[in-house]
Amino acid sequence: MKALVQRVFRASVSVNEDVVGEIGQGLVVFLGVALDDSREDARYLANKVANVRIFADEASRFALSALEIGGDVLVISQFTLLADSRKGRRPSFTEAAPPDVAEELYGFFVEQVRSTGLKVETGLFQEHMLVEIHNNGPVTLLVESKKRAK
Repeated sequence: MKALVQRVFRASVSVNEDVVGEIGQGLVVFLGVALDDSREDARYLANKVANVRIFADEASRFALSALEIGGDVLVISQFTLLADSRKGRRPSFTEAAPPDVAEELYGFFVEQVRSTGLKVETGLFQEHMLVEIHNNGPVTLLVESKKRAK
């Protein structure tokens, strides 16, 4: 499972020109679910997202998490994070989980982040979305459940 995490001033996601999710200061999380992912991967990433220290303290350092600043989280399904573009000119998505599996783990990830007390908004699974992001920094991190510290 991969999460592309962006620190934002604000963000929104729209489907057919209707805003379906909107947040203030916090994190936008693009979530990609792989074939071999499990609920444990979702738990790990949800914990990492809620606790990663990428907000500034008084010294302007990465010292505070979304939990510590009371930030919001916007989670958007993004199967293209699993793209393999090593061969040819068209990316392959064979590593991405099938939609039914991905949707279940995406929903579980969202539940896990919500359980921390953070306000969580979402996009709509398997819909074409327009995402507006006001990236703060810019700060963008890629967090992968299979690349855990030992």
